[in-house]
Amino acid sequence: MSFEEVRRDWTLLGESDPLWAVYVAPGKRGGRWDVEQFLALGRADVAAERARLAELGRPTSWERALDFGCGAGRLSQALAEHAGSVVGVDVSAPMLATARSLDRSGGRCEFVLNDAPDLRRFADGSFDLVYTALVLQHLPRPVIEGYLPEFVRVLAPGGTGVLHCSTSPLWTVKGTIWRLAPSRLIGLGQRLFLGYPAPMRMTALPERRVEELVRAAGGTVLSKRAEDDRSTHWRLTTYVVGKPL
Repeated sequence: MSFEEVRRDWTLLGESDPLWAVYVAPGKRGGRWDVEQFLALGRADVAAERARLAELGRPTSWERALDFGCGAGRLSQALAEHAGSVVGVDVSAPMLATARSLDRSGGRCEFVLNDAPDLRRFADGSFDLVYTALVLQHLPRPVIEGYLPEFVRVLAPGGTGVLHCSTSPLWTVKGTIWRLAPSRLIGLGQRLFLGYPAPMRMTALPERRVEELVRAAGGTVLSKRAEDDRSTHWRLTTYVVGKPL
């Protein structure tokens, strides 16, 4: 899987069913997501992360935030309630068009196409918060390993990153398929048997590797929270990263 394949696939997903592709849930496929419910889930997710940040003594409001892989803007709009401005970046132009059409932030959100495997368009120290959830798991491992140092680079001194990665498939029947079957075969199955417009691939990145990359870039993993997601059949880990003053 290449970065260009990811860009192509998520462009197709954004064109066909953007809200479902962002948040896959039973009964929501085919444009069945209620927009208010969709956005409310974003607010709930951000509220939960803000509570965890408060427990760690980290800021819970920000001057400028980056929502990486913003999709339809579910989290961008939720973050905008606690930030002066939010930049949502995504590889899919149709996703960004949906995000703009749903934007109710009063101008606090800006949605930007970032079709490169880096964040070169942003200067060092550009953001007080970098937030990414349910995104990195769909990228090739070399691309994930390139973005992690970039997240630390664009964080301002004293800034915080909330970074979500898939760690390993579970030992369930479907998880075992993820472990053993080639990615392209799984993608073919998703299209032929599940009717996906494009595959949604998953990539494992061990916790120790995430910590190595963050540390090498000058950041610190302040906490990590792993959970077994039975809906995806993967163990998912959320890292809170700090950048020293």
